[in-house]
Amino acid sequence: METAGGYNVEGSPSPPAVPSTMSIDRLLPALLECFGIILCGYIAGRTNIITSTQAKGLGNFVSKFALPALLFKNMVLLDFGNVIWPFLWGILIAKVSVFCIVCFLTLIVSSPDSRYSKAGIFSIFATQSNDFALGYPIVEALYQSTYPEYLQYIYLVAPVSLMLLNPIGFALCEIQKWKNQGNHQQRKLLIVGHVVLQVLKNPIVFMVIVGIIAHFALHQRIPAFMAEFIDGLGNSFGGAALFYLGLTMVGQLRKLTRSTVVTLILLITAKLLVMPLICKDMVDVLDNSSNTTNHSSLSDYAFLYGVFPTAPSVAIYAVFYNAELEVVTSGMVISTFLSAPIMYVSAWLLTIHLMDPQCLMHSLESVSFNMSIVSLVALLWTVAVMFLSKKFKRLPHMFTVNLFLAQLFSCIGMILWNFVVKEDNFVAQVLIFTLLSTSLYSSFMWPGLIALSIVLMKKYEDLRGAPGALIIAGWGIPSLLTSILLIFGEKRSDAIDSSFFYGKLQIICTTVVVSFSILLGGFSLVCLSRGSWEQDEEYEDGESSFEPYQDQVTEVEPETQTLIEPETGTGGECFRCACAPATPMPDMIISTNDSLSSLPVHCGNGCESTDCLLAQMEEQQQVKDRQVVRHVLLCLLLTVFLLANLSSSLWLLYNHLHGRLYLELQFFCAIANYGQGFISFALFGLDKNIILLPLKRLYSRWFGKKKIEEPDLDLPDDIRMTCLQFTKYHKQQCFHDIVKKRRCGVRTMLDCFRGCELVDWLQQVGLAQDRGEAVLYGTRLQQGGMLRHIKQEYSFEDSQLHYYFTAPN
Repeated sequence: METAGGYNVEGSPSPPAVPSTMSIDRLLPALLECFGIILCGYIAGRTNIITSTQAKGLGNFVSKFALPALLFKNMVLLDFGNVIWPFLWGILIAKVSVFCIVCFLTLIVSSPDSRYSKAGIFSIFATQSNDFALGYPIVEALYQSTYPEYLQYIYLVAPVSLMLLNPIGFALCEIQKWKNQGNHQQRKLLIVGHVVLQVLKNPIVFMVIVGIIAHFALHQRIPAFMAEFIDGLGNSFGGAALFYLGLTMVGQLRKLTRSTVVTLILLITAKLLVMPLICKDMVDVLDNSSNTTNHSSLSDYAFLYGVFPTAPSVAIYAVFYNAELEVVTSGMVISTFLSAPIMYVSAWLLTIHLMDPQCLMHSLESVSFNMSIVSLVALLWTVAVMFLSKKFKRLPHMFTVNLFLAQLFSCIGMILWNFVVKEDNFVAQVLIFTLLSTSLYSSFMWPGLIALSIVLMKKYEDLRGAPGALIIAGWGIPSLLTSILLIFGEKRSDAIDSSFFYGKLQIICTTVVVSFSILLGGFSLVCLSRGSWEQDEEYEDGESSFEPYQDQVTEVEPETQTLIEPETGTGGECFRCACAPATPMPDMIISTNDSLSSLPVHCGNGCESTDCLLAQMEEQQQVKDRQVVRHVLLCLLLTVFLLANLSSSLWLLYNHLHGRLYLELQFFCAIANYGQGFISFALFGLDKNIILLPLKRLYSRWFGKKKIEEPDLDLPDDIRMTCLQFTKYHKQQCFHDIVKKRRCGVRTMLDCFRGCELVDWLQQVGLAQDRGEAVLYGTRLQQGGMLRHIKQEYSFEDSQLHYYFTAPN
């Protein structure tokens, strides 16, 4: 491993440290300035000091006047003689690589009805950085006093996305629009025209072209009569752009839903982790400069450039093409605020002149030790919850428990290693290393195996001997690799970090395990995603054949009634729900000897039955999908950590000297490897039946009745207006169309509807343009007290969950 000054894996002496190539003292004030202005814009929008309509005017000024003037000025004054072209080629190749990776993966896993538009928008999201509003002030703060020529690269790199990659993304979006249109013959010839027009209409692209022409025509000088005018417009860009960025963030995180979390994690990983690493690697490969200091500074600059967050203009593209607006807007906000600590820590490490290798290794061990202690507590809690809920007997929870045990043993091993490594006891070190290495490799293996098990469960309901084979693989392969290290590896006498106890052979074994798990998990998740939308297509094809059966379910003889009673006296048509069909519950048979007093009683204020049949049906439908989502999310997050470990191992194998950024990667890997307990606890440690529901019932017992008796009158304006509009103009018709009497107990019935039915109805009557907007509309109705879940256990969802209107119709 290498220190800040640079040292190799074998622990040989480091070369002299190079001087710092950036000014860290100005970085923190620059970050505070940028994010302070963003915060001011957010507060102004949140408090309606500036409305969304007014913000559009500021956005038009920034994008169509201030930024084009700034670009024109810098294009004219640009000195092409000082440009290091390998740097620009490296950034270009990195952006093209990330664009192609995101586009290819999206085309593979997405459903055909939105495949191309998603590929186009997601690829643009991952490659278009906020270069001018946020990136330029950061670069100016870091390099103004050391490498001022680096500032001009911002104006050269930005057009790469705008002129080369964005048109490809626009073309994919236009293809999707063309496929969704019925008349293909007329639309096919217009795709290229639309794309070219979109590119030329972009004022940034237009002004870059004009500026380059003026650069040669005016001989790198702006005429005096227009210099002040250009300066005035250009200088107004910085503060106005950051303020507008804050305005655009208002209310964006509300659009984030469960279904978008997985996509968001992958996109942010591509933007903030994959992009900077590829940028740095490409510049390292292409720049063969003999000046070591300049080469190192360019490589570091490329990494920092890759961390710049996504530009707000991507949200404009998403709105224009009506494609994945929830993902893009939420991702823009999250990536912007995640980029700040990454940039600061990276820049701080890059300015370290020299640190003792042993001191750095002790710091790394200290971080691993502290994370292991805290993670151990979280894992003990999670494992206890899994055993108390008896989920460990079912699949895929059986494999998840094995993962938790591997994480638990690795934390115990790291805690013991912290004490053993300080003593000269070879036997104790080997024993603890065996425990630590086997459990850590097992924790690397299980994400891929869990993803594979989910795919196998989807395809074959009875796995038979597969669980045993997967458990043997999850523990057997790590044990085999640890045995190889103990037999053939050579122990390093100066090793402190357990990751390098057996030198290069251990790094190779780590690379093999991590690569295998990433490939297995990635392939399994792709198959799972494709299987999901293929299943949806099969359901849509068979929907018409299901409708007669649905009619038979609702129209039954009184002697053998089911959960769903026919709506009497409405005469409305049965409203079909676009989500998956509900599985009918067993018939509730009413004896002919029962008196009239034993007939079902209508519940007007939610389900009052202690054993609600509707709630049981919901639970059966929800549990399986919810657990699959949790396991998929767990596999995705751990795969991101595995990518960091793979980058670290490859960096060690192919580079004899490593920069300070490698140190940052090592600390991240230490936190990821020994802090996995937090992820496990967040996803599985808060079991609904054991922890959440008892707490919720206790809270409802203390505060619930008071809230029902005294409704919250201090509602936001948008919620109040939505409830007023719905009550006055739409509620009666909605009740007529979707509300049905459903049996929820032996003697109780309830007028209720499914969440997906309300979503479909809102779209049909024009109150929502898509299902995402419909869910937001329903959420506002629930927040305003217009509707509730039958057991008040769920927020409004586009699913088979049952809800009822609170006020009488």
